[in-house]
Amino acid sequence: MTNLTVSDTRFSYPISTLQQIARDILEHAKKGGATACETNISDGFGQTVTVRQNAVETIEYNRDKSLSVTVYIGQKRGNASTSDFSPQAISDTVAAALSIARYTADDDCAGLAEAKLLATNYSQPNLYYPWQISVEEAIELAKTCEQAAFAADKRITNSEGATISVSESQFIYANSLGFMGGYPLSRHSISCAMIAEHNDSKQRDYWYSVARDAADLEAVQSIGEKAGKRSAARLGARKIETCEIPVLFEAPIASGLIGHFANAVSGGSLYRKSSFLLNSIGQQVFAPTIQILERPHIHKGLASAPFDDDGVSTVDRNVVDNGVVQGYFLGSYSARKLGLRTTGNAGGAHNLIMQNNAQISFDALLKQMNTGLLVTELLGHGVNPVTGDYSRGASGFWVENGEIRYPVEEITIAGNLKDMFKSIQAIGDDVVVRGSKQCGSVLIDRMTVAGG
Repeated sequence: MTNLTVSDTRFSYPISTLQQIARDILEHAKKGGATACETNISDGFGQTVTVRQNAVETIEYNRDKSLSVTVYIGQKRGNASTSDFSPQAISDTVAAALSIARYTADDDCAGLAEAKLLATNYSQPNLYYPWQISVEEAIELAKTCEQAAFAADKRITNSEGATISVSESQFIYANSLGFMGGYPLSRHSISCAMIAEHNDSKQRDYWYSVARDAADLEAVQSIGEKAGKRSAARLGARKIETCEIPVLFEAPIASGLIGHFANAVSGGSLYRKSSFLLNSIGQQVFAPTIQILERPHIHKGLASAPFDDDGVSTVDRNVVDNGVVQGYFLGSYSARKLGLRTTGNAGGAHNLIMQNNAQISFDALLKQMNTGLLVTELLGHGVNPVTGDYSRGASGFWVENGEIRYPVEEITIAGNLKDMFKSIQAIGDDVVVRGSKQCGSVLIDRMTVAGG
C-alpha cells in the first residue's frame, strides 16, 4: 500500500480518518454476515466565482463527503450510501446494505474483482495540485477574462459571465480482499461565455480550459479573447441547401466521436446487446490509419488512475490498432457477464487518445477538405446506440477552396457511426484536452447535411 500524505488543512478529514472508516465498514460487514464487502469514501471541496458585466454574480463554496458500501452475501448484492461519517451512521449504512442484499436475487456475476488483478503495489499518481486562490484573486481573474472578451470585438454586447472554479478531493477504496488504496485529486477550470450582436443577429459562444494544475490552464486573457471572437464570428449565420459533403469536426467536439465508440464497446452495452459494435474485436471499424490509445498513467492526466473502481490495476493498451478493434472497456462485473477478463475499466476509460499516422494542422485540414462544413457546435442527442444512426443539430462554418467563408446555422448532420468511423480522412494536431477523450479536429469524407 502506498503511503498517503495530504495536508489536513485542505480537507475536512486527514486521509488516515478515511482509511479508518474503511476498516470499520469492512469489520461491520463481516460481523453482519457479509461474505465480501467493498467501500468508497470521499471528501472534497470546491470554490466557484462568477463575474458578469464586471460585477460579482455568484460566489459558491462547498464541502462534500460521501461513503458507499457494497456487501455480498454469497451471490446476493446490496448497496447503501450516506454523507454522515458518524459511527452510528456508518453502522446503519452497512446494516442497510446487508438488509438489501438478503432480499435480492442471486447474481452469478456479482462479487469483488479477482485478488490477483488488484493494484496492491502502485505508485502515487501526480494528480493533486492545490490552487490556493482567494475569492478576491478569483474575482480579479474573472474580470480580466471577461474584459478580454469584450475587447475582442466591438460587436460583443453582453456576457453570460466568466467563471473561475477550484475543485479538490480525496478518496479511499477498500475491499475485504485486503486492498486499500486512494489518493487526492484536483480539477480546476476557467470559462467565459459571451453574446455578440449586430443588426438583427445575436449569437453566443464560449471557451474554457480545464487542468489538474492551475499552472497548466490557458491564460485568462486568451480564454476571454477566444470566447469573444468565436461569438462575433457566428454573426450573420445563414442556412444552406441539403447536400452530401465532407464534414470537419472541430477538436473540442471531435472527442465526442471517441465517446460514441467507447460507449459502444463498453461492457454494459455489450452484455445488454444494445450496441452497434457487438463482437467487434478483430474487426475493421475505423479507417486503416486510425489508432486509439488508452494511457491511464499520463502525468496530470484528467482521467489518469493507477486502478479502476474495482481496485484493478490499469494498463497502457492500444484499443484500436490500424483501425482494428483490439479490446473492450470492461469492469469485473461486465467481464463476467461476457465470459471475458476485466480490462481495468470499471468506472470508465482512462485518457483515450485518437490519432492517425500523420496528424496535420487545422489549416491543412481545411485545405484537404476543400469545400464542406466545419462543425463547431452540436445540438441534441440524436445518436442510436443500437444501430449507430447519427443525426445531430449543428452550426459552424461553410468552407470553400480550403477557406472559411461564412457561418451557418439551423442545419442537421446525419450518417451512421460505422460509416463515419471508416470515413475518417485525417486528424489534426490541434488537440484541446478537456476530459478523458482527446484528439484534434476530425475530417469525415462525406455526410448528409440537411439545411433549411
